[in-house]
Amino acid sequence: MYLGIDVGTGSTKAVLTDAEGTLLAQASRSHQPTMPQPGHVEFDAENVWWAEVAELSRELLEGRDAGKLRGVGISAMGPCLILTDEALTPLRPAILYGVDTRAEEQIQALNAELGEEHILRTGGSALSSQALGPKIRWVKEHEPEAFSRASRWFSGSNFLVAKLTGEYVIDQHTASQADPLHDLDAGAWIPEHCAAITEHLQMPGLVASTEVAGEVTAEAAKLTGIPAGTPVTAGTVDAWAEAFSVGARRPGDLMLMYGSTFFFVQHVARAQRRQGLWATRGVEPGTFSLAAGMATSGSIVGWFQQLTQSAMEDLSAEAAAVPPGAEGLLVLPYFAGERTPIFDPFARGTITGLTLSHGRGHILRAIYEGMACGVAQILELMAPDSGEAQRLVCVGGGVKSPLWAQIVSDVTGREQDVPEQTIGASYGDALMAAIAVGDVPAETDWTRIERRIIPDPTRADTYAALLDTYTQAYPAMRETMHRLAGRCE
Repeated sequence: MYLGIDVGTGSTKAVLTDAEGTLLAQASRSHQPTMPQPGHVEFDAENVWWAEVAELSRELLEGRDAGKLRGVGISAMGPCLILTDEALTPLRPAILYGVDTRAEEQIQALNAELGEEHILRTGGSALSSQALGPKIRWVKEHEPEAFSRASRWFSGSNFLVAKLTGEYVIDQHTASQADPLHDLDAGAWIPEHCAAITEHLQMPGLVASTEVAGEVTAEAAKLTGIPAGTPVTAGTVDAWAEAFSVGARRPGDLMLMYGSTFFFVQHVARAQRRQGLWATRGVEPGTFSLAAGMATSGSIVGWFQQLTQSAMEDLSAEAAAVPPGAEGLLVLPYFAGERTPIFDPFARGTITGLTLSHGRGHILRAIYEGMACGVAQILELMAPDSGEAQRLVCVGGGVKSPLWAQIVSDVTGREQDVPEQTIGASYGDALMAAIAVGDVPAETDWTRIERRIIPDPTRADTYAALLDTYTQAYPAMRETMHRLAGRCE
């Protein structure tokens, strides 16, 4: 048996599988981040993340022969920042990935100190709210006592690996998102950058996600029910574990995740730098990827459903009855700022073109279409430059909405493969565990494609015009958005 556990923004999910990928058991726990002030998004890593990992492990192993458990794989949202003492006790709540936008001043300061071109050349990505280094600098400047007491820094997955094994390591992929601390080409820390940012903090060892990082300690075994000595992989960021789970692992393969945010992971044949995207190491040794993330997607749909106090089935039916283009409505989906491709934490959502004849179905369709235009912008940036074909595999809760997924294909003109099972990152974690302990070959893929979403060519002209309008709208409204954001802060 193989145990995979993923700590996501909205829940922690765990699965138990066999070596053929058969799902033996699964369980989850819901949770929500705290937002102590605008732009700050946090979690209690000890009493939420670690507590849920322990609880779910006990639940899945209860009544089973735990001696048959061969390995454990871990993933988590990321990159996140957790500062701990030597005893692995967090000294403040975990600061989340790009949805936490607190470190804008530190981004600008580090760009000035180190040079934007140098940061992009060495790390592969421009600094943004996704970057870890500016958040470390933010803690040093705003919470100096916590920073001075800290001895180690973690992201989400390697914190949980440390709690299970006592080992202080980080996987190469997550490290490559710890901008500007990591050299993308060399796969090593950049000493002068670490000295300027992490200062006295110890640096974790670097290993591949599909390698064993350590074994479950006796103390962790008591809390989790996992037998002491069970191998644990190095772990990784949840989106990359999910891409792994659905077989998006070859150059040109792109996973499009429909979740509370849209996330994109594309595997490439070599390390690349592209403005507006994140360049990272892949999950498997010697591999590379390009990534992108919109700040919102499903979260806007949830907001609109709550705002209208309507059943999702009714809203979807009304949106499906509205013609493409939503009869003149345009939505810019920047309800929480935006990450790729504009990297603007002060962007704001807009609904433009409203008349008294528009209803809630028009607005929901325009929301879907606006998000699809954002997807189209990013896919254009991700177009392969090395000759390989680009294959899209779509996952996430949004794929269950036929209308939303079809609109994305219609706006982008791209086909999307839908896997038979989209269990999520925890399923990829279990597969990585099976590979790490040598029970299955490294190329093993548990995925089967169920269907393919085909673009409707009759809508191409309408959506080409909409995308053109969408592209022009943000530059035209940027100054107004920023003025309004200033009033809100």
